[in-house]
Amino acid sequence: MSNGPLDDLFGALADPTRRRLLDRLIREGPHTATELAAGSAVSRQAIVKHLQALTAVHLVAAERCGREVRYRATTEPLATVVEWLGGASAAWDRRTERLRRSAT
Repeated sequence: MSNGPLDDLFGALADPTRRRLLDRLIREGPHTATELAAGSAVSRQAIVKHLQALTAVHLVAAERCGREVRYRATTEPLATVVEWLGGASAAWDRRTERLRRSAT
């Protein structure tokens, strides 16, 4: 059960295989599922399912080129994650500072 886009993003990023695929697409540019599966212990079919999960949260876009589908990273949704993490970090910093002041 999802409570919104942020939960969906964290859910997609929670899987290490998906993070590796996204990282590879960010670093190397577009690839087909076959290229991404080459040399991997993960099957092409499993790679496609992971790419579909990343596509569902708009971290990956699929582009058909003839008979091939090329996947590319679309990192704009990561801004939502970064914003949330920044807010959480600031809240912890404030709490830590209050604890430090109360200990002195």
